[in-house]
Amino acid sequence: MVDRCHDRWAAYLNEVWSTDTTPVRTVLDLCCGTGLMAAELVALGYRVAGVDSSSAMLARARQRVEPETVLARQTLPDLTIGGVFDAAICTYDGLNYLSPADLDATLGAVGRRLRSGGWLIFDLHTDKMMDFTKSHPVVDGDADGYRFAIRSVVDVSARTCDTRIDLTRAGDGDMFSEQHRQYFHSDAHVRDALFDAGFAVAAVTAEYTHEPAGQSTLRATWTARYLDT
Repeated sequence: MVDRCHDRWAAYLNEVWSTDTTPVRTVLDLCCGTGLMAAELVALGYRVAGVDSSSAMLARARQRVEPETVLARQTLPDLTIGGVFDAAICTYDGLNYLSPADLDATLGAVGRRLRSGGWLIFDLHTDKMMDFTKSHPVVDGDADGYRFAIRSVVDVSARTCDTRIDLTRAGDGDMFSEQHRQYFHSDAHVRDALFDAGFAVAAVTAEYTHEPAGQSTLRATWTARYLDT
């Protein structure tokens, strides 16, 4: 992680949830990865269940969270984890990896796992991020003893981004590469999908702040409440 953001984001979530007249105690962490956000929320006193499609990432997450924390290997939009939660989150671009159809199905599945009035907070790339990525097809630098290069090809009409990430270890030149496809979901599509899944949009803000998302926002944070329709 180049941007050490999870403590700030967790503090924001904690602040937002503190306004609820029904206390938020249980959180479903979608695309939990290596457990960075889950660990921050557990430290704040929340009971967290995390799901991710990667067994290797879940193994790393297990090292970060309490033994009683539920971690399950699941691939969205399939969401079979049991229980009803006060809130669900998906941070650091997780939902950008879903096609529009899978995003729709995922939001419906999440709604079935939330209590009435439950929270769904997630972030998505904006059209500004799409423009930025297209105009900056290569981003590189150094972090934590590695040289990284991120090469992206954006298809504006399809609203997709195909990315190759190369990591080279400074000490011995060992190299690792991976390929990603992400989708830039339009605001209109996200709003329609949330409505169809039984959610009401409460706010769309600039990356885990209370500032409304604007023309310069690269990552928008969506806050929605489940209406239990």
